[in-house]
Amino acid sequence: MADVARPGGTPVSSTLASIFGSQRDMIIAFMVVMVVIMLIIPLPTVLLDLLMAMNLVLSLLILLIVMYTKKPTDFSSFPTLLLVVTVFGLALNVSSTRLILTKGEDFDGRMIRAFATFVVGSGGTDGLVVGLIIFIVILAVQLLVITKGSTRIAEVAARFALDAMPVKQMAIETEYNSGAITEEESQAKKIELQRELDFYGNMDGSSKFVSGNVKAGIFITVINILGGIIVGVSIHGEPITRALGTYISFTIGDGLLSQFPALLVSTATGILVSRSGGSGTLGEEIAGQFSRDERIFWIGAVVLGGFALLPGFPWYVLIPMAGLLAFTAFRIHRSKKKELRYADAAARENAKKAREESAEMSPVVPLDPLSLELGYGLIPLVDRDKGAELLERITSIRRESALDLGLVIPRIRIIDNIRLEPSEYCFKIRGVDVGRGKIRIGYYLCINPGGVTEEISGEKTRDPAFGLPAVWIGEDRRDEAERAGYTVVDPSSIIVTHLTEIIKRCAAEILGRQDTQGILDTLKKEYPAVVEEAQKHLSLGEIQKVLQSLLKERVSIRNMVAILEALADYGPITKDVGFLTEKARQALARQLCLQYSGDDRVLRVLTLEQSLEQKIVESRVETSSGVISALDPALRKAWIKALSRSVAAMHEQGWTPVVLTSAQARYLVKYSTERELPELVVLSVPEIVNDITVEAVGEIRIES
Repeated sequence: MADVARPGGTPVSSTLASIFGSQRDMIIAFMVVMVVIMLIIPLPTVLLDLLMAMNLVLSLLILLIVMYTKKPTDFSSFPTLLLVVTVFGLALNVSSTRLILTKGEDFDGRMIRAFATFVVGSGGTDGLVVGLIIFIVILAVQLLVITKGSTRIAEVAARFALDAMPVKQMAIETEYNSGAITEEESQAKKIELQRELDFYGNMDGSSKFVSGNVKAGIFITVINILGGIIVGVSIHGEPITRALGTYISFTIGDGLLSQFPALLVSTATGILVSRSGGSGTLGEEIAGQFSRDERIFWIGAVVLGGFALLPGFPWYVLIPMAGLLAFTAFRIHRSKKKELRYADAAARENAKKAREESAEMSPVVPLDPLSLELGYGLIPLVDRDKGAELLERITSIRRESALDLGLVIPRIRIIDNIRLEPSEYCFKIRGVDVGRGKIRIGYYLCINPGGVTEEISGEKTRDPAFGLPAVWIGEDRRDEAERAGYTVVDPSSIIVTHLTEIIKRCAAEILGRQDTQGILDTLKKEYPAVVEEAQKHLSLGEIQKVLQSLLKERVSIRNMVAILEALADYGPITKDVGFLTEKARQALARQLCLQYSGDDRVLRVLTLEQSLEQKIVESRVETSSGVISALDPALRKAWIKALSRSVAAMHEQGWTPVVLTSAQARYLVKYSTERELPELVVLSVPEIVNDITVEAVGEIRIES
């Protein structure tokens, strides 16, 4: 609970520290231990009176604290305090029972005698019966009404708090990923959410202390009466009527003195657990909710006035109450009229400001750079309390993308979308759908990579990331699928793999000018000369287009120094993005070779027949969007057919298909195959470094 400052500015916790000193933890520990010891050690009556008064005051303070607490979780120590207070009351009960039974009529406990005299009266059978009935009624009210209701509310609140945990966690993650809150604020909200869950879970259990205390009070009362009669008659030699009067009177006083504080505490428990949605103190909430509509008070005044006119009703009570209700209704009506005048004035002022600002500003609703939308059935995938690790894995993907591509992916906003099917998810880049899929929670996706020895039965589907044939199976068949050669993937891995593929495929779309400026600003701290020279000859947009061209072919831009040095070298000569991209690729030659060669540093490639390559070079056409390849449709069809056949042969050997061409043909070959074979790697001769061995495994030629 946060410290509450006094008018002078000193927190209350500091004031308490000055009262109790720096050893307050030791004092509290000593008091708790003494409460337990009281169950065994007999107490003098003076100390018993003092402790009973303290118990009464402590219970009253707890009730008042609850009344003035704005949020239930602000009183987070209540469940523990409830246990201590319950044990304290029972210890006093045991101590008083010991003294009453041992001293009999000589018992001089002032607190118990005062309560017994006040409730039972001057004496006699009538007083004992009335006192016993009142005591039983108090026990019944506490056990059957307050305690039972509080226990049920605590159970429901704990269950609802647990069920709402995933949605609230995802809302916090969404706010953080969208930039609405900082990481520190996100952590604070998560801690507060965990405190709320822990509080209601603790209250669910600690509410049993109250009901147990009442049951123990009933048991102790019966034991006191029976034990008192036995002790008074058999040991003290008192007549049975006298023993009944003495011990029943003391028992009622003792029971009331122990159950009245328990009644205060159980009332506080009921108030606290029933105020789950409270945003102010109980008085503020009641005053605000009762003053919303004056009509209820007018109706109440009329009804009471009507009762007052009926014969036999106490008009002298009903008419003043009706007048009080009418006066309250009049005050509420006048207050609401005043609020409406203030609201109208504020609305006119706001409208005036809006008209003045509308000429200068227009609202812009920004789109998330990258977002993941989930159907409500997939929310458990982001619930950390149920072992879900999707959020952590997405964070690791952002780190891996920064290392692999050199591109820092913006925070990925995760939101639930009721428009999606419960088992569906969708990735969007700046609000545009770039990939979606369906997941069956509790099942595994078995992907056929091509080497399956035995097909297994299941619901047929396709892998959302690569479009490979797959089936859904239960967890009990996972080992069977793996033995058959299937790649078995859990639901979280499906989304993670799909996201990784989308980032690689759409990295060029994700990289914006602001991101490019951020890269340059960061690099400028270590390499100011390189950045300044590159920006001297090329604009931010031209540098961005070169980086996008590299990312489009899945070339990492992490080595920004080499890229900018190439741009600085050739920027003064030309502004052609295609030419600058080729020079940047050549500056990254070693990186490209190592990316596609094996561990033996051998790069296996396909080459083009000389005449075919010449035809592709001659198809070059300059457009406003850049250079393109405009092959004759028949030639292009034959070219793609021959290329696909050669690529399939390399796949069968387990090699990455790489096509090696001349520098002038590289981009045209890549452009002409982009639609049919988007993942085809095309390298040029200048991009091959000396210490990499090139092995030509085939030549692409068009059959005549």
